[in-house]
Amino acid sequence: MMKNNATPLQESNRLEWIDAARGLAIFGIFIVNIGAFSAPYFMYGGAEEAWTSNIDQAALIFIDIFFQGSFYTLFSLLFGFGLQMMRERIMARGNNPNLILLRRLLILFCFGAMHAFLLWHGDILLSYALVGILSPLFLHTKSNTKLAIGITMMVGSVSFLSFLFYLTKDYLDYVDVVMIEQSYQNYLSNDIGLVWLQNYEDWLFANNPVTLIFLILVLLPLFLFGMFIGEKRWLHEPGKYKSLLIKWWVISLLLFIGLKMGAYLFGNPIWFSYIQDNIGGMFSALFYIFSVTLLFRTDLGRKIMKPFTYVGRMALSNYIFQSIISFLLFYGVGFGLYGKIGPFTGVVMVVIIYIGQIIFSKWWFSRFRFGPLEWVWRSLTYWKRQPFLRR
Repeated sequence: MMKNNATPLQESNRLEWIDAARGLAIFGIFIVNIGAFSAPYFMYGGAEEAWTSNIDQAALIFIDIFFQGSFYTLFSLLFGFGLQMMRERIMARGNNPNLILLRRLLILFCFGAMHAFLLWHGDILLSYALVGILSPLFLHTKSNTKLAIGITMMVGSVSFLSFLFYLTKDYLDYVDVVMIEQSYQNYLSNDIGLVWLQNYEDWLFANNPVTLIFLILVLLPLFLFGMFIGEKRWLHEPGKYKSLLIKWWVISLLLFIGLKMGAYLFGNPIWFSYIQDNIGGMFSALFYIFSVTLLFRTDLGRKIMKPFTYVGRMALSNYIFQSIISFLLFYGVGFGLYGKIGPFTGVVMVVIIYIGQIIFSKWWFSRFRFGPLEWVWRSLTYWKRQPFLRR
């Protein structure tokens, strides 16, 4: 690699509200992930039977409404937004973005593979890399065409699968007792081989061919929506588009509450969860990103959201760091807390760990220009050693 050259993306061009939204997404993803990291119930059923205290039941509902399906969706929108921004900047220098974007996604695939099989089966990076490879096919498509394709794919796939869920609703509330017992046995083992074996089996369970097809049909539209927003530059110039952002803030809030919370008005049936998580999750993600952007237009809002920017600027490193901490906390090779905490305790743990990440990230950026994994990713993407230390 070549040595310290000027970074292709200057810090002065950063959109802080996008960093803050990304940092908020990392927090929300961790709130959901810690439940799946600390117990087998989210994958194999039985959560409501396992956690019966009022405070844990309330925590489950709170997570379901405000976090489940919302923050991986927000992260997905921002991923597409970032692809669009990167394409524009590469083209502004007269370069072909396809090779650089492909190399960036291949590197992300490597990060995702190591994360998925060495740390946690619930990895999203591998999915982003695989689905993201399709995104450049749409980079030259007109913005409204991107939007139309995304809506068609999203609504079509969610409607079809939800219809199947409705037809089979009497069989959805299934608890796999055998796999729950096996998860306890292997994850609480001090043999790291058994931990990795169970992690691999869980990954295969969550990523069967049918699941992967519907994952593409949900993730790709989110990438396209993010690319659409990036191309329209609504978030680049929030002052110019303030009235539009407020309008969509109100619309997204109403649809977010209507779909995510409204499901509880008729018993929150399992067959409706795919609509709740994907359509409701998409509008909640839009609500969160518009909220952060508008908050940055005020002094108080900027002060509130500023801590999230530090985490968001090194989102990849912090995402992996959360998995390393969880791996050590919950599995038998570490402290062995698997199955020993409830949802409320999990939320408290996330808040404490995330505050630590804010403090560490702020300290890190007082000395370095990029997060550690971001520096590696960026250097390999551009095949040039990026400046690392602050001078």
